[in-house]
Amino acid sequence: MTQEVAMTTQEQQQWIKEQYQVATKYLAEKGLVTQSVTAEESRYLTPMIAIWKLTVTGGSKYWVICGDLPTDHSSIDVATTARDALKHFSLKWQVQAENLLQSDNNAQKDFAGFLISRAEGLYQVCDNENLWQA
Repeated sequence: MTQEVAMTTQEQQQWIKEQYQVATKYLAEKGLVTQSVTAEESRYLTPMIAIWKLTVTGGSKYWVICGDLPTDHSSIDVATTARDALKHFSLKWQVQAENLLQSDNNAQKDFAGFLISRAEGLYQVCDNENLWQA
């Protein structure tokens, strides 16, 4: 996740739009219909990570992460900022990977390795102060 890819502004906007669609479709598959996005609190690191703060029908709010990593979600209660939400997903994936590594299934062990690499990449993003300057 450290590789830089040059994108035009139009390509960046298209990628962000696509990731929003990925996030809302993901929630819909979980039975959660997106009502709105809090754009000013959502963050994007194109073309790698999008972290969305979404409100669903009924008023519940979720952080949804997608991009060049697994799409996942958590209640808004886990983090107050996008940066903290990324840290949450990093830790969550490390724990999930540890559990998967206990399996006798090679596919699950492979997925654990993938999760670990993405969790480490997320942590690096969270730790990079230059990315979080206002």
